[in-house]
Parts: sequence; structure tokens; C-alpha cells
Amino acid sequence: MTIKLYFEDSYLKEFNSIITEVRPEGVVLESTAFYPVGGGQPSDTGILLSKGRDYRVTEVSKSGDHIVHRVADQGNLKQGDPVTGLIDWERRYAHMRYHTAVHIIDAIVNRKGSLEGSITGSQLYQDRARVDFNLESLTREMAQEFVDEANAVARSNVAVTARYLTPKDAENYPRLARTAPGRELLRTLDRIRVVDIEGVDFQSDGGTHVSRTGEVGKIIMDRIESKGRNNKRLIFHLEDS
Repeated sequence: MTIKLYFEDSYLKEFNSIITEVRPEGVVLESTAFYPVGGGQPSDTGILLSKGRDYRVTEVSKSGDHIVHRVADQGNLKQGDPVTGLIDWERRYAHMRYHTAVHIIDAIVNRKGSLEGSITGSQLYQDRARVDFNLESLTREMAQEFVDEANAVARSNVAVTARYLTPKDAENYPRLARTAPGRELLRTLDRIRVVDIEGVDFQSDGGTHVSRTGEVGKIIMDRIESKGRNNKRLIFHLEDS
């Protein structure tokens, strides 16, 4: 099992580890700060340094309990080799900001009684994000209301922290997972990682986030799209506040 350093410190930019396995699709490390693709968040990219050579990490993915790092020209890497990992920080930090912004918007929508549970998915990019809603109608005015309230949360600069719950403790939080697949996943875990935006949101999540909402900056709505009768999309980008 790969030790997932990004769970403990999203701001970790450099780390030392050891190669435990070399596969055709990439290398597995004893521990890693590289985030693997999942949950709408793209994987990290960066560099592995080993024995005086640089190996570009182009994609990172999950394989069971292991994290696999696809690298260019991995032929010289061997099991047992020590490595130093360097994260592409600009990319990672952008994903952290956008992921936290999505959580804030999710929290705002879940405060609206008739809209509870209406967010069905999201996708992060380095320069924008999208959020999908299970709504028959999403007007620009409604979307702007979500964004305005989310920006108020960002300006409040409250703490964003992560902790773990046991499945028994998680039973006390019926809205911990907001989708049916998420609730199914919780049933398979022996401990559940929760991201807590102080006084705003509390939900299970395996991604990386900023430590305070002020780091998100200002959420700017780009447009809304209709993707079907009950599928509406909000696309936004972030600006420094």
C-alpha cells in the first residue's frame, strides 16, 4: 500500500521515497505526495529525481491501494531505488483552490431546502471548473446568487481542515456523502476522510484543499449550460481577491 502524503499535507511540494514496484504503466512508490486522478480532480504532474536523473511524471492513477506514477523513459528505474518527488506546484495549487470553491458552492446549494442534493458532479481544471446540477431550471440569476454567497464564504477566510471518522461516527452525519455512489463508497471504508469548512460544509472527500477559504480568491461565473432536462451546468473561474 502506498502511503498517501497528500492526505496529510496538501502543501507538500517535495518528498523522498523508495520505488517498491516497476510496472509497464508506471512506478509505485512507498509513499507519495502526487495526487492521483479521481473525484473530478486531475492528477498531479511533476518530476522524480533518482541517481542524478530527472524523470517527468505525466500522469498519476490509483491501482487498488497503490498509486502508480507514469513517467517518461522509466527503463532505468528499479525496485528499491531512492527517489525525490517534486510536485508541479502551480498546477496543484490551482486544483486546491478550485476544489475548495466547488465545496463551498455545494454547501450553498445544500442550504436551499428544495435544492438539497442537487449537485451531481464536478470537474476541475487549472484555469476553471464546472459544477453540474440536477435541476430542471438554472437561471443566470439563480447561479449568480450561488456565486455571490460562495464569495461571501471565501471572504470570511474560515479554516479548511481534514480529519477521519469511523463508520460508526459517520452514521451521525446523514449528509456526509451527497450522491448515491458516494454513500455506497462509505460502506466499504474502515475510516472516512472528511473535509470540514468551518461553519460551512462537512463532507467526505479524498481531494486536496487550501487551508483557509480566503485562498480561493473570487469566484467569477463564466456561463451556465443546459445538458438535458434535469442537467444544468455552472462554469466558473477564479481571480485573486
